[in-house]
Amino acid sequence: MNLKDVFSQLNIPAQCKKYGLPLWQCPHFLFLIMGIIIIASTLIAYAIGTRYIEDPETMALIVLFITTILLILAFTITRSFERLAEASRMKSEFISVVSHQLRSPLSNLRWAIELLMSGRLGKIEEKQTEYFRILKENSGRMQELVSDLLTVSRIETATLPLKKKEIFLPDLINKLISEFEPFVKASNVEIEFLPEGNLPEILADPSQFRLVIENLLDNAIRYIKDKGKAEIRLEKKGKNLYFEIRDNGVGIPKGDQKYIFQKFFRSENVMRYQTQGSGLGLYITKAIVERSGGKIGFKSEENKGSTFWFTLPIK
Repeated sequence: MNLKDVFSQLNIPAQCKKYGLPLWQCPHFLFLIMGIIIIASTLIAYAIGTRYIEDPETMALIVLFITTILLILAFTITRSFERLAEASRMKSEFISVVSHQLRSPLSNLRWAIELLMSGRLGKIEEKQTEYFRILKENSGRMQELVSDLLTVSRIETATLPLKKKEIFLPDLINKLISEFEPFVKASNVEIEFLPEGNLPEILADPSQFRLVIENLLDNAIRYIKDKGKAEIRLEKKGKNLYFEIRDNGVGIPKGDQKYIFQKFFRSENVMRYQTQGSGLGLYITKAIVERSGGKIGFKSEENKGSTFWFTLPIK
């Protein structure tokens, strides 16, 4: 290891950024804290030793032994954390590379299917159209999954760009409700949007909050069985804008609620209904809201429905 590598290892913020970890979870920062603890422990051991042990050589050996044990423990623990952090970083990089590589062929596949379905290359029989429709739907699902995986990778490596602009959230919500209308009608669901009057604009990334609203609205519609209703409220609460979406769907079992924002998690009752989903939507939603300075939460009761909410600071 040359001098440049040594100085690189000592640059704790750079090492934390490399692993995509906050400072207090970074192995190098933990090793620094452990070093401070070891120094403090050594000084305490020395102070106690000088009081109760008369022989200075014995006292020095005891202090040296304690310090050596603590250093070995600190090094072992830190190296274990470093290996885990490196494995996590490599996993995120692998997902990012694979997601990028899959986007182009999937897009080409979708365009080819659309071209074939258009009939410009020849007459398409009704049975063939049905198969093409199935192919188009499945390629669309694969594109959504790849997009979600890429977003998760960028969140974990702190490379998801945050381009804040002034946005009027009621307009964004109304636009998305309009886009979801075919899905809403097909699901036999009613959507009611109740915004408070004279709401202020917020400073946020429009594309990311479009994804947040999409995920919450999609979940509310998807997990309502038979005829149901989803109600969206938007109001000002103090210095924050408060968003809430309430549905009368299948709800979340109490035992599953603590895992609801984890990656790839889907509750047992949802799996029984065989609804589509990767279990990434709520993880992405939480990450976007929190990195924008807001908070997110929910309350739910199985077979009675769920209410998801988030707050955002007003600019």
